[in-house]
Amino acid sequence: MPGSLVLMGSGETSPTMVEIHRAAARTLRAGSRAVLLDTPYAFQENRADISARARRYFARSVGLDVEVAAGVTGADWVFSGPGSPTYALDRWAASGVAGDLRARVRARQGVTVLASAAACTAGLATVPVYEIYKAGADPHWREGLDLLEPLGLRAVVIPHFDNAEGGTHDTRYCYLGERRLSRMERELPPGTAVLGLDEHTALVIDLDDESAHVAGRGGLTVRRPGSQVVLPAGTRTDLAELRRLAEGRAAPSRPAAPAPGVEPEPGPAEATLEETARACEKLFNAAVAEPDMVAAAQAVLDLESEIVKWAADTEEDSGGVDQARELMRLLIARLGEPATSARLRSLGLGAVVEPLLALRARLRDEGRYELADTLRAALLDGGVVVEDTPGGPRWTSAS
Repeated sequence: MPGSLVLMGSGETSPTMVEIHRAAARTLRAGSRAVLLDTPYAFQENRADISARARRYFARSVGLDVEVAAGVTGADWVFSGPGSPTYALDRWAASGVAGDLRARVRARQGVTVLASAAACTAGLATVPVYEIYKAGADPHWREGLDLLEPLGLRAVVIPHFDNAEGGTHDTRYCYLGERRLSRMERELPPGTAVLGLDEHTALVIDLDDESAHVAGRGGLTVRRPGSQVVLPAGTRTDLAELRRLAEGRAAPSRPAAPAPGVEPEPGPAEATLEETARACEKLFNAAVAEPDMVAAAQAVLDLESEIVKWAADTEEDSGGVDQARELMRLLIARLGEPATSARLRSLGLGAVVEPLLALRARLRDEGRYELADTLRAALLDGGVVVEDTPGGPRWTSAS
């Protein structure tokens, strides 16, 4: 079976990374064993829920029946993702999984996918992100798995490289920021490079022919003291060039078209939930201004569909799903507001209410009763009383 190593910066169980997972899974034989290592988040109280969401994601979106296991022996496909890098390192070292992961890469066998916290462990040193960013420890490194050593790469891996959650403070470089990363780089062994993976971005290495490519939404940064090279998504290269870049001996290749017979890159990366939420809010506002309440309601439904798609995302720190749900509730509440506007009163309440009642009926038919009740409450706030009768819903103006 062809061997591959896939390192992801974030978004490992989100819609943005589905095609990358599918491409890796296509190399597997029928009946291959797929294993999820839950170690990085095994200390969390919601461990079982995270695993269940990840399993549903891989089953529905990738077509993989994944089992949760403590080890990788006999696994053709291995995945590990969010949590604490240092917690995972300690348990993997004690259980022998660390050596098994190194052996997989050294033997160039099987598919190994490491994302977020697990990707942090892949280099010769690891960022203890929980200890530094959340507990205030002085910047320092922990020994990593060094899975890249068999590939001739002397490097550390830093996911979430372009993170911008901090707003007023620098959270790039896996929440370290420039000041702390610069200090930590001086403590690395001489000749060590930083491989920075942007969010929703992957470095895919074919261990058989030593080809490599960057996929997703961002880029791979090869950073050395005083310089850095960025390989954007779509770049196809090989391990030899990555070694030269890591050693400061080469300039980057330009993104190239796939060679004959090579499967083309996936199309444009899917929008993030935050981007979709902003777009739905913009469409909602424009529809209300028309006014076109059917279009406004459809914008809410589109947002809800995206929330369902992103519900499997196991990265919880961003709170993106919760924020999108809050926006959806706000927009639903606003659906009833135009009923009180002078312009719509001149058109007749029916121009507003009838499309919204049709939407409510559709939601009830689909079993989405919570949304239907929220819409009814929004209409009541807007001065419209809805009564369900044996002959169907009946509405009256409260004024």
